[in-house]
Amino acid sequence: MKRYATILILLISLVVRPTTGLGQAIQFDFCGEMISFDFEKNIVPNAPDLSTAAAIISFYKRLDSEDYDPIINALLAYKNKFKPDDWLYYQLIRKSAQQISPKENDYHRYTLYKWYFLSRSGYDALLATSGNYLLFYIRCDENIYNIPTREVNDKQYVCLNYHDYGNNIDFLKNRFAVIDLPVRGAQNNFSYRITHLPEFRATDYKEKDLRYNYNDFEYSFKIKLNTQIQTLFTNYPVVDYALYLNIPLSKETYYSLIPLLKKQVKRMNVKNGVDYLLRFTRYAFLFEPDTEIYGGEKRLSPEQTLLYDQSDCEDRVALFYCLVKEIYDLPMIVLSYPKHVTIAVQFDKPYGKPIIYNGQKYSICEPSPQRTDLRIGQLLPELSRESYQITYVYNPRQK
Repeated sequence: MKRYATILILLISLVVRPTTGLGQAIQFDFCGEMISFDFEKNIVPNAPDLSTAAAIISFYKRLDSEDYDPIINALLAYKNKFKPDDWLYYQLIRKSAQQISPKENDYHRYTLYKWYFLSRSGYDALLATSGNYLLFYIRCDENIYNIPTREVNDKQYVCLNYHDYGNNIDFLKNRFAVIDLPVRGAQNNFSYRITHLPEFRATDYKEKDLRYNYNDFEYSFKIKLNTQIQTLFTNYPVVDYALYLNIPLSKETYYSLIPLLKKQVKRMNVKNGVDYLLRFTRYAFLFEPDTEIYGGEKRLSPEQTLLYDQSDCEDRVALFYCLVKEIYDLPMIVLSYPKHVTIAVQFDKPYGKPIIYNGQKYSICEPSPQRTDLRIGQLLPELSRESYQITYVYNPRQK
């Protein structure tokens, strides 16, 4: 009798919850690290239309958390081991969602999985719909400038997928409604701050030859760069200067460039050394406004500026700031004019007409190429009567 009872219980369990087997092993590379988990793709709900709140709620209710535990466990294992910043962790989530529900097959379902994985990872995320639009927001307290935000219960949420709609939605014609999808434990803020980059494989790097002239002598540098940086930051928004200026270089790029520049300026005094870095930043890359390249404003990190062949004034400020900080660690301020951004450095004594801020004197160091070869302490003549704002202050003593 016990044997028959056991068989009956097994049969009932099969009827109540059909087995999906052991699942399919899914593996993919993320920044040099192999991510793997078992998942049965057949359990992905076939939902032809997920643009309405009712359809999305129904989709969510059909998800069995146990089926997705292997994915969540793999994501959190990576997070616990490598401590990625939130933006990089989100890139891992994007790639994971793509593995089980490709973006090109069903965009709404792909977006729902991103929201689900991020929420189950503990982040406070939400979805909002209007017609066929499905927007995905994350709670974030930072200033983000070129993507939509919304206030819910006095909390700011930043849109993570606005770029998928060409950064062009008429919010006056399209009224979005937030969908009530509570997820237990999803309460963490999201930050766009980047404190470290992944440990890419050395073989993922390629050499780039940078050339420029200094005092009638041509210098050539072969630096190591990784195009995965471009992919990771493709949709990174415009953030405060404090965030994007301090995005670090990856390890291989750092050690292929910084020690080399330190060697070049070793026998120079501080002013001449900074001038050397200034002219490297100014002349090793072509200048092109963001509107011509991207159709709008985009701030490149120092490593992105090294990667791209063209960059604008803000990008060069970021690279010059990085070089001066790493090699001399001098106080600096960023000056934002209506149509230009530049930077000033505090030396032992000022050069030219100094910029005075909080009683300290800073010397202009123009890192963008101009019609005239500006020296340290020289400001663009057309800016002499323009108003400016100090948008970032770096003081080594206040680290």
